[in-house]
Amino acid sequence: MAETRTAEQIAKLLADCGHVVRYPKGAVIITQGDPSDSLYVIISGRVKVYLSDDSGREVVFAEYGPGDYVGELALDKGVRSASVATLEPCTLSYVSQQSFKEFLANDPDAAFDLVVRLIGRLRWTTEEIRSLALMDVYGRVARLLLEMAVERDGKKVIEQPLTQQQIAERVACSREMISRVFKELTDGGYIRIENRCIHIERRLPSRF
Repeated sequence: MAETRTAEQIAKLLADCGHVVRYPKGAVIITQGDPSDSLYVIISGRVKVYLSDDSGREVVFAEYGPGDYVGELALDKGVRSASVATLEPCTLSYVSQQSFKEFLANDPDAAFDLVVRLIGRLRWTTEEIRSLALMDVYGRVARLLLEMAVERDGKKVIEQPLTQQQIAERVACSREMISRVFKELTDGGYIRIENRCIHIERRLPSRF
């Protein structure tokens, strides 16, 4: 029986089908509305997936790191549904649409992995839509913090450095509103910020 491969191993094989490209922090690698002709496998660094309007306002839907890939909707030959930009210097593998199709056709496990990832992202997107439609700003901030937190010595910690502007982009509100929410949470002893990490000190209130 063939050994089952991990998602990371499949991503590495897919990356080998493309060629390596490097981008500095802040580079836009996919632009919403452009033709879909390729995808990118993230070898190192982190990227954000976002939508923006004519005024430059952004809503960030997700962030991805090594082992993830973005632009997989290139299969349908439609236009890009969102933009992708680097959050730090990144090394990526550029895989053409044709190479991607051949890879999936020759590797059923990889095709199944893609389907599973797409289902996961669809579930996540559904939750995001529900959050934006039904939750107030505080509810969206609390949900984001809990999603990003990891367990450390019995406490929840958000280790990835986040600016208030980045949080505002993730929950679709102003930076000033995020500042107010964080002041309330800090003054109430719910969170503590130390060395750019957010420590959740006790259970976040259901509402303010």
